[in-house]
Amino acid sequence: MHLEFHDGTNAPALRETIIENAVIAGWTGRDAQAVEKHIRELEALGVKRPASTPIFYRVSAARLTTADKIEVLGAQSSGEAEFVLLQAHGKLWVGTGSDHTDREVEAYNVSVSKQICDKPVTRVFWAYENVAAHWDDLILRSYVIEGGVERLYQEGAVSAMLHPLDLIQRYSSVGTLPEGTIMFCGTLPVIGAFAIAAERFTFELEDRASGCATRGSYAVVSLANMG
Repeated sequence: MHLEFHDGTNAPALRETIIENAVIAGWTGRDAQAVEKHIRELEALGVKRPASTPIFYRVSAARLTTADKIEVLGAQSSGEAEFVLLQAHGKLWVGTGSDHTDREVEAYNVSVSKQICDKPVTRVFWAYENVAAHWDDLILRSYVIEGGVERLYQEGAVSAMLHPLDLIQRYSSVGTLPEGTIMFCGTLPVIGAFAIAAERFTFELEDRASGCATRGSYAVVSLANMG
């Protein structure tokens, strides 16, 4: 996968990057009481309690893509913006991704639902060390296009999720991600109606301190489910 790395000192570098491990972190809210409340609400609807919080789902790294289009089965999937961490070329990097998920399958098996859809990521990654000091000020945001009309879908500070180093420590006892590992780190509530089968999904992470954003966007093509 060709990705563009910005370390703040040298010119941005486009580098071929081998990603061997992909992880989707779920239930990553920083407010533990709010997380537990939501779990109980879902339990009342018949949704099984997660084995742990946070929980880490492994997915095929082959699902990662920087393409501007993905194909999905049926019309019951949707994206969700997440900040992503990548350990590559001897350094920790941060970018943005969309944990595009089949919501119908998710209702009966979350692990299976994570495997079904491609996982778009941005091409541009920043050195984590360059944003670490003001991490909680970064803004995660997404937009959807439905019926040709774009609307803001998610927006909020990354402080709603567990801190990156905390997440890494919970995933790996050595406190670092293995080289060639990417981790999707949680998402924000949606604004307004849930967008099932949106035509396009745009996701971004904004660093207001530098005026920069790392952004991705992709069209969603629904394939007929012939049974």
